[in-house]
Amino acid sequence: MILNEYKDVIKFAMANEVEAQKFYADAADKLRDPNLKKMFGQFAEEEKKHREILKGIYISNLIGEYFDEKMDYKVAETVDVPELSIDMKPADAIALAMKKEEEAMVQYTELAEECPDAEKKKIFLDLAAMERGHKRKMEDAFVDIGYPEVW
Repeated sequence: MILNEYKDVIKFAMANEVEAQKFYADAADKLRDPNLKKMFGQFAEEEKKHREILKGIYISNLIGEYFDEKMDYKVAETVDVPELSIDMKPADAIALAMKKEEEAMVQYTELAEECPDAEKKKIFLDLAAMERGHKRKMEDAFVDIGYPEVW
């Protein structure tokens, strides 16, 4: 693969992480519930860390095995996307975050499926795996908050 093509893929992924960080930061600003504000603020910080991971890959020009998240509970696929509002319930806020991570995972998976270049395909699959890991964290939180009877 040509280095510039590889860098384009990573730049695309970094832009997605910046967009996710902005979404979570904006949501944190709009929410009234202090616990949700804190949680979405933490989500924003996590997206910032993800961008830094990708930046490290971009600078190093190494793909490596940065991502290894194979487990997918598929909880996000069972809920509708809630509307962002200042008075969201915790379960709805987490559901919204979960759906955002699912969208990113699906986007990277679709890009991988359409990519004829094996190395780029692997990058997209690695990025999809990273988003699947984020989604799994949201699904864990959603089940903990949305279904307290399971604890």
